[in-house]
Amino acid sequence: MQDFCELNPTELAALFKEHGEKEYHATQVIEWVYGKGILNWDAMSNLSKNLKQKLASLIRLPVLQLVHIQDSNDLETYKFLWKLPDGKLVESVLICSGDRRTVCVSSQVGCPAKCAFCASGKEGFYRNLRPAEIVEQVVQINAWLLAKGERVSHIVYMGMGEPLKNYDPVLKSIRLLCDPALLNLSERRITVSTVGIVEGIKRLTHEDLKVNLVLSLHAPNQKIRTKIIPYARKYPLEDILAAMDEYTRRTKRDITFEYILIAGINDHPDHAHELAHLLHGKQCTVNLIPYNPVAGLRLKRPEKKAVKLFRSVLFGSRVVNTCRYTKGDDIAAACGQLAMQKAEELAEVTSGATSLTVIS
Repeated sequence: MQDFCELNPTELAALFKEHGEKEYHATQVIEWVYGKGILNWDAMSNLSKNLKQKLASLIRLPVLQLVHIQDSNDLETYKFLWKLPDGKLVESVLICSGDRRTVCVSSQVGCPAKCAFCASGKEGFYRNLRPAEIVEQVVQINAWLLAKGERVSHIVYMGMGEPLKNYDPVLKSIRLLCDPALLNLSERRITVSTVGIVEGIKRLTHEDLKVNLVLSLHAPNQKIRTKIIPYARKYPLEDILAAMDEYTRRTKRDITFEYILIAGINDHPDHAHELAHLLHGKQCTVNLIPYNPVAGLRLKRPEKKAVKLFRSVLFGSRVVNTCRYTKGDDIAAACGQLAMQKAEELAEVTSGATSLTVIS
């Protein structure tokens, strides 16, 4: 049995033809799912009963089972918990900001990166998500929005998992989401976040895509980085930055460097000076995020005064940077707790929205 949200229009039409059905029925089904948000064969009223039964035996739809939706107090952020066919659970987050509807998707069950400050890695890594399991997170949330007269506008791969460690399924999901006959999302409205998987960055550089790339930097040097990001031991910072520079050169897309400020670890003015030197001359934005405490971890959030001083050093060195405190702390556990915050912050940076309170 094949998964519907893993098939592009050509593949779906070929499947219909292979089983003796008219190819135009594939277009009808695509309109039901992607255009109208209907993921139930029986509800597709212009298909015959026999065709519906055949489709149900050939194509799995839906793949994800919605367990629950949790909203924030201000109704601007919604966490969707999904059950996969094997019983594992993953989360997506919908962030509503002005006219933008950004979906933060998960790409793996668990996370192999095991960053010291993130809740996702504490649970271990189980498996990669298939393309359909990624795409359907967006499709089902889009269906939920369609009922409100809205639709998904931006996608960020910042939920559970390291996207570039699940490269092929993630890439296929991007191409499906951007397909003009499906959701028709702009590549420029899709953002992929990575802790610095060099081979993945290099592959993405040559894919002829215009997606935004975000590096979870979090440290001004290799020594500090290896203490808080285990993958840094395999990927030297120098190699990562060289790969990011090449991505910028080829795609003409600005790079965002995400930097979580952790009290006593990477938030000293000396760290800011070192960071400014590291990024001197780069076409980039630094997105500073004061650490949001995670249960069971002893790391601390920096004081506002420390954050302001850190920013002043970057501004003095002409390094473009943003820093916002999120309003959704009450559901900070979404997408592995930190990932929800990442999604909200970086969706704001890449889209230019300014609905959060800026530290000044």
